[in-house]
Amino acid sequence: MPISSRQILPIAFLVTTSLSIAACGSADAEKAKPVPVVGVIIAKEQPVEVTTELSGRTEASEIAEVRPQVAGIVMSRLFQEGTYVRAGQPLYRIDSRIYAASQAQAAASLASAQATVEANRLKAERFALLAEQGGVSRQDAADARAAYNQSRAQVGQARAALSAAQVNLGFTRVSSPISGRIGISMVTKGALVTNAQATPMAKVQRLDPMYVNIQQSGSDFIGLRRAIESGKLARAEAPVTIILPDGSSYPISGKLNPADIDVNPETGTITVRAVVPNPRGELLPGLFVRARVGQGVVPNGILVPQIAVARDPRGRASVLVANAKDELEKRDIVADNPYGQSWLVTSGLKPGDRVVVEGLNNAREGQKAKVVPAGSKPAAQKSPAAPRGN
Repeated sequence: MPISSRQILPIAFLVTTSLSIAACGSADAEKAKPVPVVGVIIAKEQPVEVTTELSGRTEASEIAEVRPQVAGIVMSRLFQEGTYVRAGQPLYRIDSRIYAASQAQAAASLASAQATVEANRLKAERFALLAEQGGVSRQDAADARAAYNQSRAQVGQARAALSAAQVNLGFTRVSSPISGRIGISMVTKGALVTNAQATPMAKVQRLDPMYVNIQQSGSDFIGLRRAIESGKLARAEAPVTIILPDGSSYPISGKLNPADIDVNPETGTITVRAVVPNPRGELLPGLFVRARVGQGVVPNGILVPQIAVARDPRGRASVLVANAKDELEKRDIVADNPYGQSWLVTSGLKPGDRVVVEGLNNAREGQKAKVVPAGSKPAAQKSPAAPRGN
């Protein structure tokens, strides 16, 4: 049925009245909604040391393979495997009878040559005198002088042969070339060794200090160098902390050797060597470890707790900041380096900014909030902090 004008007016009045009541109810509800309580920290600049963890492998600072320098039968082994040996300490004894005989023969040859040179000296002097008196020809005198000089040279040869024989006799006692820990013996008593054999008799490694070869990508190394050159990072002689395979930290810090840098031409990675004291021999060669290396110092860095930083799907970071009117503002920041439980902020914040770290569950951008110092009871009880996501 058609609706008359008299019927339309009451309906319009009812609709208007209902909308007015709903709007009033919404406004009252908005007024009744409590103001969120947020805890904030004051951003402040401070020098912050930038560190990174890189993979590495331990290596002995000195490695010496014990090899025989003469041939012979091993008569005895003079050390215990796995112990510390000193430089020059005897390790093996090789059968020395042949070399002792050679030394005696060389000594006898030297004595014979010395006797000959004395006889030739007297003859050369006598012939020289007779040649002046006409008793012998000058040629005979010259021959006598040549024989004398030749016998003197033979004495030198005999003396050198004796020295060589003495050296070879000394090589029958195989000594440690360096001080360090000796490993497993590759030969036993009764084995035949030669001075040209490929297998060493044993290996000695110096374990104090220990080297740690650290791998770093070429791009990271270049970026670090550019950051230092631009002044964003101040180069510091930061210690190197070694993280052992079980996750524990080695108690003694090392330091980088800036002169020992090697580039792998196949992978482009850069190997940097750290020197780590190892007085008790806890670090062993060949261990895969991680090294926490100081990259430098940011002179004006700002630290923000990780819980206060939100990231969008692209990884861009932001925080909520309370302005002078206690209104919450979203602030985009650059926070790429973790520092303990915080992020190192290098851009987007300035000293004095009030960064929201508690009450993030109820905090929204553009909202007015009750701002209290972080850790106070109202912020902790009414609005517990939690990680945010966009």
